[in-house]
Amino acid sequence: MSLFLQIDLPAILTGTLAAICCAMLGNFLLLRRQSLLGDAISHTVLPGIVVGFLVFGTRSAGPMLLGAIAAALVAAVLIELVKRYGKLEPGAAMGVVFSVMFALGVLLMERAAARSVDLDAECVLYGQLEDVLWLGPQTIGDLLDPSMWPGFPREALTLLIITVIVALAIMLFFKELRITAFDPELATSLGIHAGTVHFVTTALVAIAAVASFEAVGSILVVAMLVCPAATARMFTDRLATQVLLSVVFAMIAGIGGYVLGAFGPMWVGLEHSLSAAGMMTVVAGALMGLAIVFAPNHGVLAKRWRAVSLSAAIAREDLLAMLYRLEENEAHVALTSGNIRGALGGGIPSRIAVRRAIKRSEINFQAAGAELTDTGRSEARRLVRTHRLWETYLVNELGLRPDHVHATAEQLEHVTSEEMASELREHTTGAIDPHGKPIPD
Repeated sequence: MSLFLQIDLPAILTGTLAAICCAMLGNFLLLRRQSLLGDAISHTVLPGIVVGFLVFGTRSAGPMLLGAIAAALVAAVLIELVKRYGKLEPGAAMGVVFSVMFALGVLLMERAAARSVDLDAECVLYGQLEDVLWLGPQTIGDLLDPSMWPGFPREALTLLIITVIVALAIMLFFKELRITAFDPELATSLGIHAGTVHFVTTALVAIAAVASFEAVGSILVVAMLVCPAATARMFTDRLATQVLLSVVFAMIAGIGGYVLGAFGPMWVGLEHSLSAAGMMTVVAGALMGLAIVFAPNHGVLAKRWRAVSLSAAIAREDLLAMLYRLEENEAHVALTSGNIRGALGGGIPSRIAVRRAIKRSEINFQAAGAELTDTGRSEARRLVRTHRLWETYLVNELGLRPDHVHATAEQLEHVTSEEMASELREHTTGAIDPHGKPIPD
């Protein structure tokens, strides 16, 4: 237990706090279609962080933040210069500046002076989460002992403070963040300065990225700014719920990623653990992949099922209308289940349509083939009535030719309510449609 409290628990807390902090902010970047802003910021602040190390010789948050802010200001000026004198569009200018600044940061890290303060490219990419230790507590009860708190890891404490600040900012200014994310012009017309809100959001993203840089590295920062928010978006259309879900997915990625990275290899007989930050990123990506496929709101399977279900509903109504017209014309055709599916276009929707019609007691199969029941005949009469009302309306009111209205009426009959059908009847004179067929009562 003491090893877990001293080695694993601090790393889990640090990685999870970084994930939660970035995930909350990522929701608003996602809505603004600026999810890669985190990637851009991580590229921009890298040389500033390295210069902060070189000048102050320490990895404390203060020099890191000062260097990151200075690098961000330099990047903003360079972007404007490249746009103005290079005649490039904003996205291209940002790409040029961010790439150059990241390369500059990597070159600075390779200098001996940078290595003397224990900073290298691997640290920047993957962080040093495994080095976050809390050597005080021996038992769970020690976690509540105030004498143990001074030894709480600096990286975890910094991320805890920033996570609380971000959470409070979102709760206090949720209305402003929401409206500026969805419609900046409307926000400005209501007296909310969208530019200021965007600047503050960007500043919080930069601070979160800087605070997370040392412990978890740039890869996890970028992943957590995108994946939890995008995963939550697949489950809901409400922003408040999305933010809460993104926090849940960030916690799953943080805790689950560390467990899989630290203990997963041992479960399969391997000796060495994997990068905790890397596995957190993998879990975040895996959650997003699962959500894309299985999410009940916007998942691929859910969308596919809704499409099939709608096609089956239309095919069922077409089946009832077809049988009604056969009865109306006194056409004695022995329709088997296979013939019906062929007439409806085949495939899964036609099979579902036949099953639904049978289950609802709208059709049954006799020796002479498929027949309408009283329930089915009533529904079929309504559909045919609506179809012929639309044909009459399109010819009489819009002046279309009778031979050009069938396809349009066939589409409209599936989406016409009883109220709309009554209004159509008010605009329709006579009981015969343009093709000489009676309009059912």
